Amino acid sequence: MGFYKVSFCVLCVLGLVSVGDVAYAQDSAADYVDAHNAARSQVGVGNIVWDDTVAAFAENYANQRKGDCNLVHSGGDGKYGENLAGSSGDLSGKDAVNLWVDEKSNYDYNSNSCVGGECLHYTQVVWRNSVRLGCAKVRCDNGGTFIGCNYDPPGNYVGQRPY
Repeated sequence: MGFYKVSFCVLCVLGLVSVGDVAYAQDSAADYVDAHNAARSQVGVGNIVWDDTVAAFAENYANQRKGDCNLVHSGGDGKYGENLAGSSGDLSGKDAVNLWVDEKSNYDYNSNSCVGGECLHYTQVVWRNSVRLGCAKVRCDNGGTFIGCNYDPPGNYVGQRPY
């Protein structure tokens, strides 16, 4: 039992990222996965799992946005779906996913459309065929936060329902 406690603490220490003079906790894969799966379970969609290859793509792109923190999509050549979130200060991965899930009220299942606002971040979170997830978070040079999550396979195909 003692070994597991030591291993967990080592993982906690490894989870701290130092950027300049600011250190902050990097969100864990489980934080992102759990927030996604909570939303997916509400509509009867199977769980999504963390994928290191998808996460490496997300991390590479997030590092490219570090200089400006602009919420510009990667363009990933259609290989992955993508949701982005940002803040002028710190933003947790769980809070970013919750921002996307909050768009649920704008999604009308019967017409399979957004009503009253944006909903495509939400539909990507719950897209039944997206089964692998990778996310990354960076503290931007301006002090803001950039978070990107990528989905494999991508979702949000015109004319298809997410679930």
